[in-house]
Amino acid sequence: MHDVIARYQSLWDALEVRIGYRFEQRDLLQEAMTHRSFANEAAAHGFADYERLEFLGDAVLDLVVSHCLLRDFPDFNEGDLTRLRAEVVAEPSLARLARQIDLQGCLLLGRGEERSGGRTRDSLQSDALEALFGAVFSDGGFEQVVMVIEPLLLPLLQAASKRSGHDYKTRLQEYRQAQQESLPVYQLAEASGPDHQRCYRIVVYLDGQSGGEGSGTTKKKAEQAAARQALERLES
Repeated sequence: MHDVIARYQSLWDALEVRIGYRFEQRDLLQEAMTHRSFANEAAAHGFADYERLEFLGDAVLDLVVSHCLLRDFPDFNEGDLTRLRAEVVAEPSLARLARQIDLQGCLLLGRGEERSGGRTRDSLQSDALEALFGAVFSDGGFEQVVMVIEPLLLPLLQAASKRSGHDYKTRLQEYRQAQQESLPVYQLAEASGPDHQRCYRIVVYLDGQSGGEGSGTTKKKAEQAAARQALERLES
């Protein structure tokens, strides 16, 4: 059994490089990579499977994704944020991320699970990824797990936000490109209020003419509001 573990050490070393995190407690990484089928077959050796870490990783993932959504999409309401989070943490999305970092090649599976194709199953892939996140959190804390999860999740969040139809700046730009017209130009028209309560007013210009304007507590919010007004005018 020790020979089996030794063969996987180099695979786990490479996985640490891919996720940009080095474990202090190496046994946590081994546990995160151990499926119940392997732990059962090696019961005499006292291997722990990843299910407890998966339970933790599921909660950690929800927290990190929620944090990213609140920070990066300030104009989205609670319903929008909930839908985006649900899409990003869904099993198919997590399985794609697991394959992206070649997680399947790092898993310890029992012989029966291996023969049945468990290594490529979406459910197993997503569960193992959550276990990995749980292991990183247990080993390094919240800041470290954020640094691991964010680079993997941000492309999914950006893509999901565009599909949701609420990235008004992107929609306006795509609309103008489809019409073979010049791209929108955003200009700050006014900034008012004290430093801790600034209010920005942005005007979006289309072919040199005002196409819409919007206000917000950040320039990003004001730009989105201006783009939304411009879209409403164009589409009406």
